[in-house]
Amino acid sequence: MLAEERLDQIRDLLNADGRVLANALAVRFNVSEDTIRRDLRELARLGVCRRVYGGALLLTPDHGSLAARTGAQWDEKAALARLAVTLIGEGQTVFIDASSTNLAIAQALPREKRLTVVTNAPAIAMALSEHPNHSVIVLGGAYEQSKGACLGPQTVREISHIFADVFVLGACGVDAGIGVTALDAGEAEVKRAMIAQSSVLLVAATRDKLGTVAPFKLAETARIDHLVVADAERDLSQFEQADVRVHVAV
Repeated sequence: MLAEERLDQIRDLLNADGRVLANALAVRFNVSEDTIRRDLRELARLGVCRRVYGGALLLTPDHGSLAARTGAQWDEKAALARLAVTLIGEGQTVFIDASSTNLAIAQALPREKRLTVVTNAPAIAMALSEHPNHSVIVLGGAYEQSKGACLGPQTVREISHIFADVFVLGACGVDAGIGVTALDAGEAEVKRAMIAQSSVLLVAATRDKLGTVAPFKLAETARIDHLVVADAERDLSQFEQADVRVHVAV
């Protein structure tokens, strides 16, 4: 098999499974692991994957600004939202950071439920403007238009004075081996601050986020309490082995 053919097949495996293991690829293609590692380095150079210990993961897709992402995959996000809101209890204080899936979750919150919602995303605050039983706190800071969120030192300082029962985290990448990751350093700083101030971590992830990795680490897999997904066909046993409660939306 030519090297180019092998690269194409590895790319197909990544697209199908989200990850590949170097030792398994070496057996599959009857080549050395050194050869596979060179292949993975080349694919990483081309922006196809990110190399990790023992193999490679598919890169987290970057779908652009919050405004651009809001209308995409809306049926899937609405299904995730309907399930996610059932995991938020009466009277709780909830962090909800900026993400298009989290916007769907905010819109799905039952209006009769008493909640305190703390967010760095004006769009999420506006989505709750007609929820009379929700107290909404908007975190300050420098507003980043492309992210639809307030970020930076002021945002982090304000987070440090609040203790939340639940953090509904907008994740860019979620992988059972790597954990939760983000595409942007500024967003990652705010998300990590919210994780540190929260008792329960809830992540609702669309299919394209599962089994992918972004540059900035947020938390280990075991830190996730609830993972809400819409993909019942993907093997989620590794999450469950890490004591993550997996919920499949329909």
